[in-house]
Formats: sequence, structure tokens, C-alpha cells
Amino acid sequence: MEEPLKIIAATQGTFVLNDTSEFTGNFDAIVVLEDTIFNKIEIDGTDVISNYISDPSSVVKLGAIIRPNNTLNLGVPIKFNSVQLDSGSVAIVL
Repeated sequence: MEEPLKIIAATQGTFVLNDTSEFTGNFDAIVVLEDTIFNKIEIDGTDVISNYISDPSSVVKLGAIIRPNNTLNLGVPIKFNSVQLDSGSVAIVL
């Protein structure tokens, strides 16, 4: 399993999403760069936004870091595979 410090340090790079297009790929974390409203967050094609944001219609504040809950027992880390915003901007940690 990857060390959390390596993930947060973005040793594999980042992508800044600052529009309402959907970003797809396998990624480890979402860092909120300004007040942001999310449209969806997916893992394996399933929208899991309500697992990470209690009120998805409300703003997530600058500085929030969203990481997948690793519930697999097989030692394979869970990764997000899609995110889309209604407003704001985030850094996708690859």
C-alpha cells in the first residue's frame, strides 16, 4: 500500500480541475483549492459523493482533503476514478 505521505506530497503529480468538465482516471486524493461544490465523486463507476460530503449541495471549504476510504482487505488501495464540479477548483492527486 502506498504511504499516505507520498500520496499527499503528490509524488505522482497533480491535475488542477477548475471547470465543470468530468475528470476521469485513477487518483488518490482530491485537494480543495477554493470553496467548491461537487457534482459527483465516483469509485468504480458508482457515485459515492454522499460517503464523503454530508451535504453535497453545500460548499466544501478551501483546504479540505478527500481520500478514499480503504475498505479492501486484499491490500489493494481503493482509488477515485471520476470527479465533476459544479463550481470551484480542486487539485487531483495522481
